[in-house]
Amino acid sequence: MVATERRSFPRVHDEGLALKLNSGDFDTVTHTLDISASGIYCKIDREIPLMSRVRIKLMVPEAVKADKATRELDVDGVIVREHPVIIDGVIKHYDAAIFFDNLSAKSREIIQNYISDKKKGE
Repeated sequence: MVATERRSFPRVHDEGLALKLNSGDFDTVTHTLDISASGIYCKIDREIPLMSRVRIKLMVPEAVKADKATRELDVDGVIVREHPVIIDGVIKHYDAAIFFDNLSAKSREIIQNYISDKKKGE
């Protein structure tokens, strides 16, 4: 039996998008593990409580530009899932799922175009 995709927006595995994450007194620079037009999955170096609001600066290459210009998107998000990654009994980092909150139509379009371009290359 084939599982049916329940997501509103397609996602793509991508560990190459840089982002800066801010949550009050916590600032970190990291990268995505995967992305969709509804959110990202990423590594962070500290635990952030579920449902915390975060501010994200996401660097997305523009697929439609010949010179592959990069757009910096300012996005609000909410931590909806998080778990520690434990190696040899030590927490190395946390994997966090962040839902985009109030994503502008233009930012959503940029992300969707990027994902579409990545899927063509798979």
